[in-house]
Amino acid sequence: MQPLVSRFLKYVAIDTQSNPDSTSTPSTEKQWTLARLLAKELRELGLEQVKLDERAYITATLPSNIDKKVPTIGFISHFDTSPDFSAEAVNPRLVPDYDGKDIVLDERQGIVLSPDYFPELKQYTGQTLIVTDGKSLLGADDKAGIAEIMTAMEYLIAHPEIPHGDIRIGFTPDEEIGRGAHHFDVKGFAADWAYTVDGSQLGELEYENFNAAKARIQIKGKSVHPGYAKNKMINAISALTELLASLPPDEVPEKTEARQGFFHVHDISGSIENAVASLIIRDHDAEKFKARKELLAKICTRIRKKYNTDLEVEISDQYYNMREKVMPVFHIVEIAREAMLQVGVQPIIKPIRGGTDGSQLSYMGLPCPNIFAGGHNFHGKYEYIPVESMEKAVKVIVKICELTAETSANTNG
Repeated sequence: MQPLVSRFLKYVAIDTQSNPDSTSTPSTEKQWTLARLLAKELRELGLEQVKLDERAYITATLPSNIDKKVPTIGFISHFDTSPDFSAEAVNPRLVPDYDGKDIVLDERQGIVLSPDYFPELKQYTGQTLIVTDGKSLLGADDKAGIAEIMTAMEYLIAHPEIPHGDIRIGFTPDEEIGRGAHHFDVKGFAADWAYTVDGSQLGELEYENFNAAKARIQIKGKSVHPGYAKNKMINAISALTELLASLPPDEVPEKTEARQGFFHVHDISGSIENAVASLIIRDHDAEKFKARKELLAKICTRIRKKYNTDLEVEISDQYYNMREKVMPVFHIVEIAREAMLQVGVQPIIKPIRGGTDGSQLSYMGLPCPNIFAGGHNFHGKYEYIPVESMEKAVKVIVKICELTAETSANTNG
């Protein structure tokens, strides 16, 4: 599996951080560097119909090697990395035969990846980990998925005895800022269904995700000399603080899990004259999701009236729970589950506390569950990935292709 690790290390060395403040696609020019490299590698591997479009979306096809008509399936990953943490000068390090103890990432800064804080590290004792140097994220989200898909396609080409139908590949920009599927050509992709390879730990298989919305609140105040401010000053910061404090205190990311939803204050800035906050709203249940948006709007109305000032709130939906679109074709989840079992991976079926390109693609007509890529602690300096998990991901992808062909051929036959 040396080509797998080599690919991954080559990809993470290229800064592809996306930018939520940009209106272009891709949102950053530097994403083109990896996009062009991936298109070139797909051609060199021998895939057909390789296309890099004007927005840096990449698609390709591995043609069927069997006579019978079987479903066309796809595998999709994104090549941008999160804007939440530095992605410059990524300097990964391999930790072979991990001993289950602390891993010093940056001795000078005292940055340590410890199983005392991240207990899941213990399950990878004896394996080879790829970690950061404590100064940047790693980029396993989702360059691990890309390396795994590439390696799986290379393996299938080298082993024509493994039956498979047409396999479509898709690599997208700007997933980390919620736009990865915005310009995805579902009709042109022409797959019956697909899988995003964008999950976390070994065995993850997900077909449920949050319903998601974002909110922006802006409050206008009136600045008056504090010595003469009684009944005159309107402090926008105070009004915004009261508004945010009115949200359920325990319904925040750091106090919720599983299918529990939350409100999350993402950023806040302000002065007496003007205060602004951005929030995200999340819930797996559609009715609870609706109620959360209504609660925020109701609180904003109360604060507007209390302070008798201008208060603007914009609440807009971002994506929805893919469960509704996947359940009618649940056999695609069962195929992935069986593939994992056959290659020795115990499936972990659970809802995503977030979203993937697949959540939007499912509503665009391409049912798209999510399977593991193998990494942990995404979007920060403590990110790591076990090489053995990446190897298993490759085997799962190959097995999904094989099972889809065999099951469909037997059914048709």
